[in-house]
Amino acid sequence: MSRLLREIEDIRASEIPLCGPYRLTGKAPDALRVVFLLPYMHEMSLMCMGPLALYDLINRGADIPAVAERAIRYACLRASGNRLLPPEGEVYRTIESASPVASADIVGVSIANSGDLPSFFRLLDLAGIPRRSADRVPGRHPLVVGGNGGFANPEILADYVDVVALGEGEASMVELIRVVHRTKGRAKDAVLEELARVPGLYVPAMYDAVPRPGGGVTAVRPRTPGVPAAVRPQYLGLDELHAAHFVAPISNGKRGVVVPTLGCRWACHFCTLGVPPFRQAPFELLDAYLAELEKHGIAQVVISSATFTQYGRRYALLDRLREHGRRMEGRATTIIGSVRADELSARYLDAVSRLGDTGHFFTELKLGGPRGIVTLAPEFAAPDLLRAFNKTMTAERVHRSIELLRENEHFAHVMLYFIVGAPGETAADRRAIADYAVDVFRRFGRANGTVILKLQQFMPEPGTVGQRLPMADPALMESHVEEIRARLRDTVGEEAYERNHRVVWDGVSRLLLESVCLRGDRRIGHVLESLHDAGADPARISTGRLREALAAHGLDHRHYLRGIDPDEPVPWDVVNDVDREEERALITQLRCRGAEILA
Repeated sequence: MSRLLREIEDIRASEIPLCGPYRLTGKAPDALRVVFLLPYMHEMSLMCMGPLALYDLINRGADIPAVAERAIRYACLRASGNRLLPPEGEVYRTIESASPVASADIVGVSIANSGDLPSFFRLLDLAGIPRRSADRVPGRHPLVVGGNGGFANPEILADYVDVVALGEGEASMVELIRVVHRTKGRAKDAVLEELARVPGLYVPAMYDAVPRPGGGVTAVRPRTPGVPAAVRPQYLGLDELHAAHFVAPISNGKRGVVVPTLGCRWACHFCTLGVPPFRQAPFELLDAYLAELEKHGIAQVVISSATFTQYGRRYALLDRLREHGRRMEGRATTIIGSVRADELSARYLDAVSRLGDTGHFFTELKLGGPRGIVTLAPEFAAPDLLRAFNKTMTAERVHRSIELLRENEHFAHVMLYFIVGAPGETAADRRAIADYAVDVFRRFGRANGTVILKLQQFMPEPGTVGQRLPMADPALMESHVEEIRARLRDTVGEEAYERNHRVVWDGVSRLLLESVCLRGDRRIGHVLESLHDAGADPARISTGRLREALAAHGLDHRHYLRGIDPDEPVPWDVVNDVDREEERALITQLRCRGAEILA
């Protein structure tokens, strides 16, 4: 038996279905094979809730003419430069049937962040599937569907992906399967045109994009009258969401995942969390899921929700998690995401502290003392930037939260998320971030505690009110981060800095790719492909390397960093439904701030 087949066999033996077994015997003999490509090792792939929810839905739906499988980054894959290769003499296969990925009818590629779009080429090369849509032949090659946040601007890979599923894919993907099943043997263009009429599916080949010199577009138009001029993401009502949208359907015996909330009640102008409607998981569903974890001796629970404090039954769930810890005889760990300072309360902190061993996936830093950590997101130290971006996390609210933390001995660490490089930002604004951390540590009052600054560059996300704003050159981030770090170090002293502070961020290379992928047109996909073919490592790409690749395609990096006028078309116009007046108001407010600073 080959190394890959042995690993697949071991994975199947380790997996535990948590929402009941799959019964695929009722599927029609001509059922399609749908394979979800997950660019993670096995353990992390089991936290990809979007693809797993679709996987679960397809396999449980007796009336859905398809079976779903998964392929992941197996441990036995060999790295060769920026590529992944199967062991010698093998082909890339799925977990469920160990069949070649390339023989699937439909392949779904989930990419969480636009900076990770180069992984698309690596995955298709690994599977032996032609990268470009025009090179894939129906009946010989699968239909390739993209989804998740990395496709917020679907134009980047317009020449490579056949379809992009926008929003929650349950409704659109099921209809896609039915159309593909019904139209077997028909010409690809006819199938794509029919798919383009399905709500929530964007089919790039059915649109003509008129390029602008240097970057961007002058228009994106449907090619035929039957294709919609606008495609909107689809979101489901609570009664339409099946269990796997709220609880991970599979575990490897180490952890379970619950998603108490979808969406956010707030609407910050830089964030996509507030785009989908806010929905809450039925508590009874989460309760039954925890009972299933206990039956299998699974101790760790991940609360995968950035808005957990908005969950109406949060205290009931925390009490239930405490009971879970008792039943696991002290082996339980609960991982909780960030919390809004204006939603923090003494009752919440007390309920979390009584869980026992808690942590945060980002940190798991093995810091001394209690692991208890609370993550807050002030985002900006300047009050007027907070107001401009519709963020309500005022310093006063954060101070109240820190006072609550001070009174609870179970929390030793605070992580603060801040955005750097927003339009109109000054050196004084950056120094204020370091001063903010010093003030939080003083108020926190933990001599052996830690305040962690997690810095992120401002990136104008498609689909948000801030999508047209200018962005700082990512090459400047190194100096900006060092400016904040030096201010913090100089203020508290070397010894206190090393003992009580951390300044962390993700590095420049990914930001460089994001800067062109967030608002690029179809030519950017060709730039990414050329970099891939040249062996460029996306994690180590330099400013010079990126700009050379852009110039070779007639593009200028400065075009992607500039602000975009509200009346100018954006490459993602077909899927864009952001309110133009809100965009204008934000642009005007930040321009006025910049003018005042210059004056």
